[in-house]
Amino acid sequence: MKSIRTKITLLTVSTILIALGIATAIGVISIRKLGTRDADQMLHLTASTGAMNLEAYFDSVEHSVETVAALVQDSFAGMTPEDLESHVEETRTLFKAIAYNTNGVLTYYFRIDPEFSDTVKGFWYVRCDDTGFLEYEVTDISQYDTSDTSQLVWFTIPKTTGKGIWLPPYYTENLDVRVISYNIPVYWKSQFIGVIGIEIDYRTLTREVENIRIFDTGYAFIVDKDSNFIYHPQMSEGQLTRETNAIDNPSRFVGGNHVEYVYGGVEKEAVWSPLSNGMRLYVSAPVSEIDSGWRKMFYYTLVASLVLLAAAGLVMLRFSDRLTKPLRDLTEAAKQAQNGNYDFRLEYSKNDEVGILTETFRQLTAKTRANLTEARKMAVVDSLTGVKNKNAYAQREKQMDEQIRRGETEPFAVVVCDVNNLKQVNDLYGHREGDTCIRNACAKICGVFSHSPVFRTGGDEFVVILTGEDFSNRVQLMDKINAFPLDRSKIRMGETLSAGIAEFNKFRHQSFSAVFEEADKAMYERKQYMKEHLLPTEIV
Repeated sequence: MKSIRTKITLLTVSTILIALGIATAIGVISIRKLGTRDADQMLHLTASTGAMNLEAYFDSVEHSVETVAALVQDSFAGMTPEDLESHVEETRTLFKAIAYNTNGVLTYYFRIDPEFSDTVKGFWYVRCDDTGFLEYEVTDISQYDTSDTSQLVWFTIPKTTGKGIWLPPYYTENLDVRVISYNIPVYWKSQFIGVIGIEIDYRTLTREVENIRIFDTGYAFIVDKDSNFIYHPQMSEGQLTRETNAIDNPSRFVGGNHVEYVYGGVEKEAVWSPLSNGMRLYVSAPVSEIDSGWRKMFYYTLVASLVLLAAAGLVMLRFSDRLTKPLRDLTEAAKQAQNGNYDFRLEYSKNDEVGILTETFRQLTAKTRANLTEARKMAVVDSLTGVKNKNAYAQREKQMDEQIRRGETEPFAVVVCDVNNLKQVNDLYGHREGDTCIRNACAKICGVFSHSPVFRTGGDEFVVILTGEDFSNRVQLMDKINAFPLDRSKIRMGETLSAGIAEFNKFRHQSFSAVFEEADKAMYERKQYMKEHLLPTEIV
């Protein structure tokens, strides 16, 4: 037991601690929400800004290709097949000017379908660092099945789909360079002529992504629609595949395009934005860096709170020593009384609050000594029968439940007994006669189960817990308690009992109450049987 001084100090310090804790918690929650919200906004803003920059570039490429395609389509309106070659030459000049003004263009081309013309093939230009665009020999499309979209994807897919389309990154023929292309099919009088397209250098895309940075070690990377590696500033393709797998199986979805995941033992958050060519731009950063701001504020707040708490504790300890000195003797006396020792003397007798409290305590302990023995006895004894009462039964039930839970229970059985027709006795002859029936029934139960505790748990209900010798002889004892006079005409109202028994089974009973309920059910079945077969219709 702690001293009063310690309690007062602890109470005051606890109050201060709770107040500081609540204030700190509110501050930390607010700081965390604010910091998390700002970090989330920064991630989303970085991802959306990067995506917009990439989309702006993609839009410029689309616009260039669509401009050429629109002009070609207009010029072909009145064309005859014999004029095809001259129109292609006009397109060559136009396309060259537009390609020069489009950033990152690696190649541009206008390819004619062999099914439309087997003489005019079109053109293909490739950018060279020193000399600008140089014309390369075109691929012989007639060597391929143009209905197979797995071959010559830059040609076969636009032909099949009939619309402009961005193609996933691929290695361009003859150059062995990774490119991303946008292609538009061209028609003459609803007949497919060929494809106009631009291939942009993959490195132009990577330079844009490398410039996207966030926090200390955050970075951006790109995957395709199947979460395959496109570009990552630090890792190899195999490593990135594992990171994208971690992102596709996140530990938590923060939002629709915002996830938390674990990669390489590091918790991270990532926000992604879709690109019009089917790729996704991810911006990722460690959670530790994202949370570093509000965590620093939390540590500062915690340290300040602990310093204030220590100062308050020292002050209260000093003053509580003076305030509690007169109460120490009374505290020691209360401690002894709590342990059941009332043989002590209290000398303090001044006329103040502590003196009044001491005198009152002195008188109360004197009365307590006189009444303790009687109170303890009456608390667990039934006043009518002298056996244990319902309070004692509740205590015993709790003990039995604990033994059952620990698996330390010895074999036992529960017997539930009920006095028959007690209500009729009370109604016809009064409760005094009913009390006599209850005492007689109790005497019979105690006589039969002489080695087991008997409890009166209700008006006419008794419970017996059979252990030891009574448990071993339970069958014979139940025969005695259920013995019934052969001559039913001599049965007096309230003289018979109905009894039921249930034996504890660790596989069937999980608690003491389960055994009791089974015995209680058996008792009611016995009572019903007696009403139907044994008890006379009119009881004297």
